[in-house]
Amino acid sequence: MARAYSKIAFTPTVRALQARYGSAQAYEKFLAPETPPNDALGEAEISFIREREGFYQATVSETGWPYLQYRGGLKGFVHALDARTLAYADFRGNRQYLSVGNLANNDRIALFFMDYANRRRLKLFGNVRLVDLDDDPALIRSLHNPGYHAKPERAFLINVAGFDWNCPQHITERYTRDEIESAVAPLRDELQRLQMENEELKRKLGA
Repeated sequence: MARAYSKIAFTPTVRALQARYGSAQAYEKFLAPETPPNDALGEAEISFIREREGFYQATVSETGWPYLQYRGGLKGFVHALDARTLAYADFRGNRQYLSVGNLANNDRIALFFMDYANRRRLKLFGNVRLVDLDDDPALIRSLHNPGYHAKPERAFLINVAGFDWNCPQHITERYTRDEIESAVAPLRDELQRLQMENEELKRKLGA
């Protein structure tokens, strides 16, 4: 766990509860002044994000209600512009604009990147700057894969404030279609080989 993430997540109330339930000492080292902040994404985090086809995103409304939604696209649709900046093209959806509206009053965001197959998850805090299509069409084009049939309206530029790799406990293994296809491909090849071998044996016995 990085110190930058801990300083955001471990509020005074959270620390009080950690003390009450006996985990405060275990987390103390993540708040120590000598611990590097470590809010920059490394190659492990960038590669992990690049492989994802979607993520969960949370914002907070001006009335204090949290709003959670799933964002998806082609693998790699979330770009790491540098070690502290993520970006993605925001596509037109049901036009409720809940996340966009929330961010207009509070630029804080939380992201959850999941790898169900390998039971890994990456949590991330950040601050968002929204860029409309009319303001920077070149940026939007650079983030949008034209092979994905969706209409981009804006870009989300996320300044990473902190991140944490979460434990795999309670993550149920799930697989995408591509992951299943990759796993069963050797079995299909072997089945085809055996079928051809069987047909050859039948041919020889028939002769």
